Order: sequence, then structure tokens, then C-alpha cells
Amino acid sequence: MAEPAAECVRAPPPQPVAVRTGGVPGGETRLEGSVSNGNCGLPSTPGPGSPGPDSPAVREVNASAAGPDAKSEIPRRSSIIKDGSRQRRERKKTVSFSSMPTEKKISSASDCINAMVEGSELKKVRSNSRVYHRYFLLEADMQSLRWEPSKKESEKAKIDVKSIKEVRTGKNTDIFRANGVYDQISEDCAFSIIYGENFESLDLVANSADVANIWVTGLRYMISYGKHTIDMIESSQDNLRSSWLSEIFSAADIRNNKEISLSSATDLIKRINPGVKNIKVELKFKEFHKAKDKIGSDVTKEEFIEVFHDLCTRPEIYFLLVQFSSNKEFLDTKDLMRFLEAEQGMVQVSEETSLEVILKYEPSKEGRVNGWLSLDGFTNYLTSPECHIFDPEHKKVCQDMTQPISHYYINSSHNTYLIEDQFRGPSDITGYIRALKMGCRSVELDVWDGPDNEPVIYTGHTMTSQIVFRSVIDVINRYAFVASDFPLILCLENHCSIKQQKVMVQHLKKILGDKIHTDPPKADENYLPSPSDLKGKILLKGKKLPANCTGTEGDVTDEDEGAEMSQRMNSDGGEQQNVSPPKRFQLLKELSDLVTLCKSVAFKDFQAAFQNQKYWEFCSFNEAFASRCTSDHPGDFVNYNKKFLARVYPSPMRIDSSNMNPQDFWKCGCQIVAMNFQTPGLMMDLDIGWFRQNGNCGYVLRPAIMREEVSYFRANSKDSVPGVSPQLFHIKIISGQNFPKPKGSGAKGDVVDPYVYVEIHGIPADCAEQKTKTVNQNGDNPIFDESFEFEINLPELAMVRFVVLDDDFIGDEFIGQYTIPFECIQPGFRHVPLYSLTGDLLPHAWLFVHVAITNRRGGGKPHKRGLSVRKAKRNREYATMRILVIKAVDEVFKTAMQPLKEATDLRENMQSTIVPFKELCGQPAVANLMQCILALSAHLTGADGSALLLFNLSDQYPMLEPQGVLPDVLKKVVTTYESMIQASKVLVDNADIVCERILHTQRAAMEFHENLHDLATKEGLKGRKLIRAVENFSWNITILKVGV
Repeated sequence: MAEPAAECVRAPPPQPVAVRTGGVPGGETRLEGSVSNGNCGLPSTPGPGSPGPDSPAVREVNASAAGPDAKSEIPRRSSIIKDGSRQRRERKKTVSFSSMPTEKKISSASDCINAMVEGSELKKVRSNSRVYHRYFLLEADMQSLRWEPSKKESEKAKIDVKSIKEVRTGKNTDIFRANGVYDQISEDCAFSIIYGENFESLDLVANSADVANIWVTGLRYMISYGKHTIDMIESSQDNLRSSWLSEIFSAADIRNNKEISLSSATDLIKRINPGVKNIKVELKFKEFHKAKDKIGSDVTKEEFIEVFHDLCTRPEIYFLLVQFSSNKEFLDTKDLMRFLEAEQGMVQVSEETSLEVILKYEPSKEGRVNGWLSLDGFTNYLTSPECHIFDPEHKKVCQDMTQPISHYYINSSHNTYLIEDQFRGPSDITGYIRALKMGCRSVELDVWDGPDNEPVIYTGHTMTSQIVFRSVIDVINRYAFVASDFPLILCLENHCSIKQQKVMVQHLKKILGDKIHTDPPKADENYLPSPSDLKGKILLKGKKLPANCTGTEGDVTDEDEGAEMSQRMNSDGGEQQNVSPPKRFQLLKELSDLVTLCKSVAFKDFQAAFQNQKYWEFCSFNEAFASRCTSDHPGDFVNYNKKFLARVYPSPMRIDSSNMNPQDFWKCGCQIVAMNFQTPGLMMDLDIGWFRQNGNCGYVLRPAIMREEVSYFRANSKDSVPGVSPQLFHIKIISGQNFPKPKGSGAKGDVVDPYVYVEIHGIPADCAEQKTKTVNQNGDNPIFDESFEFEINLPELAMVRFVVLDDDFIGDEFIGQYTIPFECIQPGFRHVPLYSLTGDLLPHAWLFVHVAITNRRGGGKPHKRGLSVRKAKRNREYATMRILVIKAVDEVFKTAMQPLKEATDLRENMQSTIVPFKELCGQPAVANLMQCILALSAHLTGADGSALLLFNLSDQYPMLEPQGVLPDVLKKVVTTYESMIQASKVLVDNADIVCERILHTQRAAMEFHENLHDLATKEGLKGRKLIRAVENFSWNITILKVGV
């Protein structure tokens, strides 16, 4: 990821926005994250007539002494139009030698409300595609919110807090959706205040996600407590945390003198929060003492609590807690239950489930007794394995293991015995131990004659060292099934004389015994046995004598990968250099008989393979040749791999043991892509991450479209995949924790300037990447708050890779990464562990993210209702059947056109009612219905506390029943909800009938499959027309499957 040296000079990031908070000792608060979130998608440089350096926000921060009169000099009305040519202000990189922050973390309602009283510059969005600079602040009596400058009278340029119905995050009002600069406004910086009996909206954009969070959190707190806000702030002051920390401090104060030593205080904080650095804790205490002119290093309880509060509070988790907390200080069992259901995607959650979580993660006794989850308990829960991004169901074998072994990807190692490069590197049995412990199910043994009549393993024709064959077999016997019970394939490259082949057989039989699979393949079968059938068995892949061979030995070809590499090394040519044809050698029949289901044969072409290859015959492909197959014959390669095992090994030019991209061959269904396990990096990250998804057992079931006998799939297509429903992956990178300094980056000292890449790996249509901003000088707890969206066309083959890098002028250094199959990602708020370049877990290093996964129909961008919906209905895409020019078959496929249209209408009509319901509930397109219902619940009661709407069951469907006169906006909600329920009824009543009609066509069409070539020939089709007819048949069957 490092940038070229020629591009090492870059524009520094924008200047941070500062907001002072009243009541905070020591001065101002710079809101975390504003360092590089900048203007949240809108230009920070105002247009003509707009506030410039003398705007209210700048004056409030930098020249407050000018007094209120100074604000009158600003034009009373100004707007911002997006101008991409404008440059943000630049600042140079600096290094701080003090741990005392220039900012104080926001971690309580008091902090938020103090910041609101001081005020912030926000951008007011109007429906006329214009955005206005305004300075917003909360009145000191906390009864109203006002803004300036404004054409309105001062009494009208404000909102009474008691009139506020709701505070929405994101761009989820009609005004936002109708605004022409919608795409230029950051979702994370936008929020709306819904107020008044008519549910009007005040739509705002903050300069950073942190500023938006402060306003949203503070306003929600005030809505909850109303006129009692001040009393609640003064009385709460985080009682749960304070009492818990007081108990911990008192237990450590063994001298009972109300002070503990600096080292004890440091150890105590480290014990509670292992991720924080010792030196940072000690320095923080010393700086607090220095600021107070305190003599001595002992720590009081108040100092201990203050430093813990400062170092161990995560504002992003506090903001999340407030979002779901009914009292804004902790989560009770009902609050937590709503969070688990709506955000974490859990089902069948009860208050008992919530209480179990609280009892497990809440550190304070008071919280556990009362069923309260404090900020620290919530943090403990979110960083626990239960909230890791990886779905725990995939930590065990969770896939169907009864299909033919050719239907699985198999974790495979190349030249397993090597631990460095391919030409001069040492050989070592630790290569086998490491690979087998990692779940590898295919290892390679390159066997040659050795001294003292003992075969040895090394890469022939090279300078690699040698290890004894028997030692390797001993290791394989001990470790073969430590990580997985499923079959292990030994790829034997046999170059031994008959004499030493006899020694090989003796060692194999004596050491491995009945673990070796020796049953011959069954002639009446068409596919290999399943991994379950072969549990605990070792399969030998190698050359095999013909069945009619009666002698004790015979003649076979020698396929020598090492010779191929040696020829490359000794020639001046590149990959196109001709390689000598394989030599022949004598094979011992007794060794040949040990090869049963993996007979090694040479590949000629796909046509010959389809006609002549037996299901137990096994071809190996050089990387370069396999690449040509993927580009020139992608469909044939996929179909070939449905029945036969294919092994792809690295190009002989990779003498440095670099790795090929396994997904280049997985996308064509190649089961065994041999990797150099000794070489870390992106390619091994993909391999290791990929095989985690099935309990790390070494076998992963391939996508259905690569297993079904009749299916249409082209690996290199950059379009959507027929028969597969695309999904939208919404990922928000919220924050990071405890990033270590990159190795070898001594020039910058301990300074880390992290940023995050999110990469999608898969078929060409899915490959993409996005990058966050850089957070300067903060590797401990950087806030990113950036959201990205990716379309995933083949979810079963997609992988997501998170990469954290250190931004540097010379070259960006690697900090950590995590690679996960898309199918293993859990939705909701999740922590992502980070691994080093060598694959080691980085202690306490995390990314904190939010994940939402929707289908492409339901997760698109919001739009204006009415015309857009009608237009969508007119532009609805219906599936079509391709013409084969085989009359009998085409007539059958025509019968599917009407039910396919009906299926599309049922699905789209349902979706077209869900989208406006989400919008009326103030929820984004990625929201689920549970989140919509929770949002709607805020409006179910009137000002007097009476119910406005009630849910009642009618014909097994939950209906909304008005209780009296409703505001217009709630009338729209009820109407839209009823439309959604009606569409659901129609879908449920008709889905089975439509599906059966489509299935009937599919069954009728499949009756032509076996004789399709004969039917095409009778119709006069040949050559390309015949191939096209077969492809169109597969296409139509695939479309029928997705229709169902």
C-alpha cells in the first residue's frame, strides 16, 4: 500500500474545528474526529457573501473578546454551494511531546450540553438546494435552541426544546432527500430536529461527526428529561462508574490513607483496561499533579477516577449507549433487548437474555444487582467475542460435508518443506507442522533418491537443502488430523529409483498404516466421495500404472515442477520459454496401488477431458496456463471443476516464494490452489481468512452456481451474476483502538497517523476499495466516522479486508489487517481484531465498525416519493428467456415468462411499500423493519401521554389502529404501513402458486438436458451456434432458479 517515492509530498489535512465547552477546567474542548473529518462533504470555504474567517464560529473560538456586537457585521443571509475546486486549509504535521490533550473527551450528557450552550457552527439545509451557515446554540436556561444570523426575528429563529418530537441522525427527511447536494453531504455529519405538532424538520450538517453526535446526544437527553434536565445532570454525574471505581480504589488503598502509589494506580488502570500503555497512564498522572502544583507522586481517589475517565472513556460507545438508553446513563434490560434485536440482529431475545449479558459484563455490583449496564459494562460487551465481526457459527464446521470432494475448495500448500525461497532456501519439517496446524489439507512431497538408501525431500535441480522422507511421514502421521478430521492429500512428486521407491512404500505403510485410503474407485460412480466419507483418511496423489499392468513395475511420465523452474532459472527467457517435454521413469506397482482417488494425469484440453477423463483423475495446472484457461475458457474451466479436482501451483518464476492471488482461480472453481505458506502478505491473508469460514477444517463448500450441473456463470464477467441476488454491504469505520507503531518506522518515533482501507476481493464485478481519512498523531483511539457502500454480486466468493496503515511522507507503513469472508460477517456494531504482517494477533488492537447488509433492491439511496416510485414501476426489469433455436425447448421456456413477471411484480411491489415506510419512520435505506418500529414507537403517544397508535393483530397480521385524531405525518405512516401489510398478504397468498409454475417449467426443460446436443444437431446447429444454444439453455435454467 506504500505510495511511490515520487508521490511522497502530499497536502496536509485540514485544520481542526474547535468548540469550547463551558464548565470544563483547563480551557477548550477540541472535538475528536474533527481533525480530518473537515467539512463533512460541504466546502469549508464559503461562497460569495458567506461567512469567512470572521464567521460566528471562528469568532467564538478565536476572538471571543470581540463580544456579541461583532456578530452583527456578518451578512444576515448567506448560502454555500458545493465547489469541488475549493481547497481546504492546510496545516503542517507536528509532533507533540506531551500526553496532556488539547481536547477533553465527550463522555457524559453534561459535556454535550455544555458544548451546546457554547454553540457550534452548523449548516442549515433547505429544500431549494441551498445550504446556509448558521451559528446554533442552546439557551442558558436550556428551554430553547436558537440560531443566527437570520432574517427572522430573534424570537422566531429558535425552537422550544419542549416542542421537539425527535432527533434523527443521517439524511432521513424529505428536505435532505430533495436537496440537490444530497450526495455531497456526509451521512455521519447530518441530523434533523423534528418539532411541532406538524412534525416540521430543521435539517442540519455539522463540521464533523463528533459535533453531530454531541448535538444529537444532548438534545435526546433533554427530550427525555425536559425541564428536569439540569437536576438530572447534577444528580447523576455517572454514579455507577464513580461508585465502582471508588470500591476498586478503596480495595487497593491497603494503608487506608486515601492515597495509593503511582505504580499501584497505574497497575490498577492497566488491569481494568489492558490496552492502555503504562507510560501513558504514568505521564497522565504526573501531568495532572504538575497542573495542580502537587508535591509527591501518590494518587488520590479523585485523581484516579479523573485519569481513568480521561484515558478509558470511548466517546463513540457513550454516544451509542445514549441512543438506546431510556435514562441516558445506562442500559436497563429493555434497552439492551432493543439494542440486541434492532442493531445486532439477534432473534428470540428476552429480558432474561439481556440480564445474562449484564451479569457477565457489568463491572459494578450495583449495576449487576439492578440489571443496569453502565458505559464500562457496555464497552466490555462490545469488545467481547460475542461482538466480534466474525460470526461464531463459522468457528465450527457449519457447511454440508456430504457432497463430492470436488465441490469444495481445499486449503493447499506448495513445496511445503521449504521455509524460504524456492531455489536456495532451507527445507525443514517445521513447514509441514505449521501448514497442518493451520488446517492445510494438501501438502507436497518432492521425493528423490537420498544417501544410505533413504529417500529425501527437496526441490530437485535447485540448491535447496534436503530432509529425510521418513521424518516427514512421521510428522504427517502425528499432525495430519490435529486441526481437521477431513481427508489429507499428499501430493507425491516421485523421482526415486525402484530401490528407494520400495523404501518409500515401507515407510508409508508402516507409519501411516490404515490411514492411507486404498479402496479402488467405484466404476458405477460419477463423482468422488465426500469429505465426510473420507474422514481420517490420507489420499496419495501421484502417478499410477494402467489397470492391466501385471508386472511389479511400469513406465510412466515424470511431471517435475522443479525441473520446470530450473529451466526457467537457467534460461534467458521469460514465461514463454519452451519447457522440455516430460521424461519417463519406472514406477513401482506397489507404490502405484497406494494411489486410488487422486491419479495424476496430464491435461490436454477441455474437450478431451469432458470425453475421456475419469472422475478420480487429477490434473495440475501451472499458474500461467491456469490463467490462460480462466481468461480464454472461463465457462469450460468452471464446468470442468464441477466434476474433477484441479490443482494450481505457482509459476516457476516465483523463486522468491511469492504467492499468486488464489481468488483468480477460486472464481473458476479450482479446488486446490497451492500457496507458499512461508510467505506472508495479502495473498496469504486471503487464503487464511477464506478457510476460517468452515471451522478452519481445510474444506469450504464452493458457491452453488459452481456445483450445479446446469448453471450459467462466467468468472471474468464484470456484471451481476445470473441466478444470484446481489447484496449491498454498508460499512462504517467508527474508530480504532491501540494501534502499535509499525515495525521499522523509527524516524517518526511513537507518532502514528493511521488510516483504514476497506478492500473487497472476489469476482471482477465485486473488486473495490475505499479509504478513510488520516487521523493525525493518534494511534491509541482515533475516530474515523466514515461510511462506505459496496455492491456484492457474488457474496459466496467475496472477502472483505480491513487494512490499517500509517500515513507517512516517505511510504505508508503497515500496521495491521483482518480478512474475513463476506458470508461470515455479523451485522450491527462490531469489533474487528487486527493481525500483524506475519499473521500474529495484535494485542488489544481493534477497529470498531457498524455493518448493515441489504439486498440491492432494498438498500439503495433514498429518493423523493411519488414520481420516482411511478417511474421505478415503469422501468421495472423483467427476466427474459434466451432463444435456443430449438423449437421444442423454446416453447417450454416461453411458458415461464408470465410467472417470472408475476414473481418480479410480487417482489418489487413489496419493496416499493417498504422504502417509503422506512423514510416516513425517519430511517435510512439500510435500516431493518425492527429499527423502523422502534423509531415509530417514539410517536405513539401524544403530549398528554395518551396512546395515538396501537398495534393489534388482524388475520394474523399486526395492524396500526389510530386512537383519535392523528397529525398528518402519522396519517401518512398509517397509510404506508397498511400498504406494506397488504403487499405482504398478496405476496404470501400468491408466492407458492407462482413458484410452482416456474418449477414446472424448470422440470419440463431439464427433460431435454441429456439429449440437448442431439436436438440441436437435428435443428442444424453446429459450431458456435451449438455452443450458444447450450449456453442459453444454462442461462434459462439459472434464471428459473433465481425466480423461485
